[in-house]
Amino acid sequence: MLRKSVIAAGMTAVAVVAATVMVVLIGVTPNGERAIGKPAPAVTTTTTSPSPFPPELAGKDITRIPTSRKVVALTLDAGGNGGGTGSILRTLDRTGVPATFFLTGEFAQGAPEAARAIVNSGHRIGNHSETHPEFSKITNAEIGAEVALGERTLKGLGADPAPLFRFPYGDRNDRAIRAVNDMGYVTVGWTVDTSGWQGTSAGVTQQQVVDRVLNTLRPGQIVLAHVGAHPSDGSTLDADALPTIIREVRERGYRFVTVDALLS
Repeated sequence: MLRKSVIAAGMTAVAVVAATVMVVLIGVTPNGERAIGKPAPAVTTTTTSPSPFPPELAGKDITRIPTSRKVVALTLDAGGNGGGTGSILRTLDRTGVPATFFLTGEFAQGAPEAARAIVNSGHRIGNHSETHPEFSKITNAEIGAEVALGERTLKGLGADPAPLFRFPYGDRNDRAIRAVNDMGYVTVGWTVDTSGWQGTSAGVTQQQVVDRVLNTLRPGQIVLAHVGAHPSDGSTLDADALPTIIREVRERGYRFVTVDALLS
């Protein structure tokens, strides 16, 4: 896996963080798109007391909602481009399905129209870091910077992501989970990845995206999809498959919830 390096100074993962941070990253987003992070201006980033979440969720990367009810959480990551955003939001609006979007700060800055559309749609927003590094390979200070700056960027759009966080690439270890928890966030993984982000150039089809969700359907399932178009073939398999996924999941007696169901 290609690696991102983060240069961050003076940020610690504690409940109250006040520091001057400079972050420079060069890497690759989950859908293969080249992402070159510009140096962030020196800022003083302050986070207040951690947002409360059930203590039993600490120390874990949650991969399903612990319930016997027939509910599914649809989650969509935004870390590359916003190519499928319009189609996805129209589908969700037409079907009345709530979703949870995990946005990076770089996505919000690089695709501002798509980011604003997501935030203004009223769906739940989660923190996906500022620049999408591999969290198992960076220090606790750099983790603190990524979480705090991601939060600040999203709050600038009018969305408070706390206490929902998703690790870029799903890359984490026990240390990274504890550090994110210390910032007031519960970490949310997934039950199934649709793999739509791989694109048609990798041989993935719209039907395969649908089948991956239906073949793993279970109470509390968390579905991972992506909002972007594939950077080389331009396909938007997750967006294209979404109407069928929603219809088929509902026909099996399930309803959709946001990841906030974890907190109740």
